[in-house]
Order: sequence, then structure tokens, then C-alpha cells
Amino acid sequence: VQYGLGQRGPRSAVSSLWVCGDETLSDDELARNRCSFGDDILRHPLDDDYHRGRSPQWDKVMVPFLSAANWGGQGLHPRGNFEGFMRAASKEKWLEAHGLEHWTHFYTDYGRLLQKAFFDCYLKAENNGWRERSRVLLHVRYVDRFEERSEAEWPLAQTSWTKFYLDPDGQTLSSVPPTKFSSLSFDAGGDGLTFLSEPLSEQTEITGPVAARLRISSSTSDADIFLVFRVFTADMREVVFVGAIDPHTPIAQGWLRTSHRKLDNNLSEPWRPYHTHDEKQLLIPGQPVDLQIEIWPTSIVVPAGCRIALSVRGRDYEWQKTTGLHLSNFKNELTGCGPFLHDDPRDRPRSVFGGRTTVHIDAHDANYLLLPIVPRKQ
Repeated sequence: VQYGLGQRGPRSAVSSLWVCGDETLSDDELARNRCSFGDDILRHPLDDDYHRGRSPQWDKVMVPFLSAANWGGQGLHPRGNFEGFMRAASKEKWLEAHGLEHWTHFYTDYGRLLQKAFFDCYLKAENNGWRERSRVLLHVRYVDRFEERSEAEWPLAQTSWTKFYLDPDGQTLSSVPPTKFSSLSFDAGGDGLTFLSEPLSEQTEITGPVAARLRISSSTSDADIFLVFRVFTADMREVVFVGAIDPHTPIAQGWLRTSHRKLDNNLSEPWRPYHTHDEKQLLIPGQPVDLQIEIWPTSIVVPAGCRIALSVRGRDYEWQKTTGLHLSNFKNELTGCGPFLHDDPRDRPRSVFGGRTTVHIDAHDANYLLLPIVPRKQ
């Protein structure tokens, strides 16, 4: 559908006009007008003028807006939804978060009526009560359902920020720091390490941004860290959801290239570390460094008896090795991340990102997972 195909392109079934514009350009002209997006991204690995020219300036965003996020859209939209809501200068802004695929919920009556009320208020000046709505509308996710809930802010004011410490003894998540120093290593091309909690004694709601602190080293000059926040049933079956694209999406994910670990101290929060991406800080093989890693916002009410877990990996999450599931417009099989994979060998040469990664666990400077636990209303 590139502009300039003109009469060589299709006609609209609705208007009978040329879908690709009125001009019909030559193949050479079309080629000159195209960019290779993947190649352009690879040529700009840092946050330079190329990226800044395509990024929002939140302090200049003044218009009213409704930001619609999907818990299961990991790898694409949700970070921008939440970041835009928190940082835009607009005085009139709303955040909505739902689940499932967009088209089964937000693109049908629920979402259509929500959008219509917003546009009727601001485009038709209808006094329909939109401005009196709570600023945040969440579909809080349970294992078997969603429950709608209105909130006044994001992150939620009642959040109890709770640390779960990585303990090398049995690879557990614990409420207390470990008592001794240890280290655990994994092959960056393998399944990594998973730290598992004891069964939860009561139903626990986790809704909000998630973060982790890790001390790691690599046998090479760099490492990609993939974090997966997971939930397992009492009989150790993983709880996954239909996501925006992949039918077996985990609870939440986060990613960080170790050489990009430099923090923006003005924008970082304990629950949302923010990285500058303006310089590479390569590793000295075998020498540990501290990482603050953002895990995208999520919502899950974990039943009593279930366990939470954090997987630390050197490659993308896989629900299972093969599912046989495909979508017609994606070349890859759907195994947990949809099409949002980190598998380009030009970006991740095995000589650099195929090494051995070590997590260094210190009782005095612990590695932890920071969770937004929402207290139950009495």
C-alpha cells in the first residue's frame, strides 16, 4: 500500500478511489521513497536524533486524551500507554486497561461506547458526564475473569511496594534477604534461572508497575537480560492468558541490554527505572554490575495456594517449544511472545550475547523483585 502505486494498486470498495494515492510512480521512484525500517533501527542503537525526532515531547502534549492499554500487549503498546498517562502535560487525561485481544473487547461494544463518550464530550461538546469519570479504569485480572474498577491515579495510591528477594538456596523468592553470598550461572541461550515463592497464604492482588534489581556478570562484553514475572498453580501449571496477539502470554515481562544500564536519575522511580540509552557501558568479562530493570505494568489477583516466580533469562520467553499456532501475517510460530522477538543475529551476535551469565547474590546488597501489592479492602 505504498503511496505512489496509484493505478497499479487497489481501489477502495467503499469510495472507489485509488487506495495508494492518485499518483502512479515508477519502481525507481517508489524505491527512493522507501526506508528499510529494520536497517534504520540497527543503525541507531542509542537514543540519538533519529529516535528523538520520532519520540513524543510529553511536556508539549496538552490535548485531552484517552489512553487504552492491554495487559497482554507486552512488547508493543502498554508501556507507551502508561508512560503517556503519567508524563503528558494534559490536564484532562484518562487511562483504561483491559485484557484479551483488543478486538474481542475494546474494538467491540465496550470499547466503542467508551470512545464514543470521550469523543462526544470533546468533539461535540456534549455534557455527558465524561469529565466526572474517574481518571483510571482498570479491568483487574483474575485467573478466570476480569473485574472493572475505577481508580483516581496510577500507580495506585494504596499500593504496598513489596520486595521479594532472590535466594540461591533452592532458587526461591523470599520475603527476607538471603543470609550468605552465592552466585548462580546460566547459558544465555538456555532456559535461564527461575526463582519460585512458597505458596501464597492468601489471595493477593498485584496491580501496577514491576521492577527488579540484579547484580550480574557475563563471560562476554555484554548480555541481554529477559525477565518474566510468572504465576503457577498449586500443582505447578503456569498461568498464562490470551494476550493482545499471543494466546499464551505470561503475567509480565521486562528487558534490558546490560550495556544500556545507565539510569536517568530525573525520570527513574524505584518502581519504574528509566534508562538514558545514550551511551554503551560494556562489561568487563566476569566483573559484576548492578542493573535496575523495568518490568511492564500488569494486573493479576493470585489465588491462595499459588506461587509467584521470576525467570531470569538470556533470550525470549517461551511458553513451550512449539504450539503449531501461526497468524497469517507473522512468520514465526506463536510460543508466548507473539511476533515481538529478539532474534536478529545482526543485533544479537552469538559471540557477544551467547555467553554465560552469572547472578551474584549478596546478603548485604540483595537482588530483589519489587511488586505492587494492593491491600484487600476490609
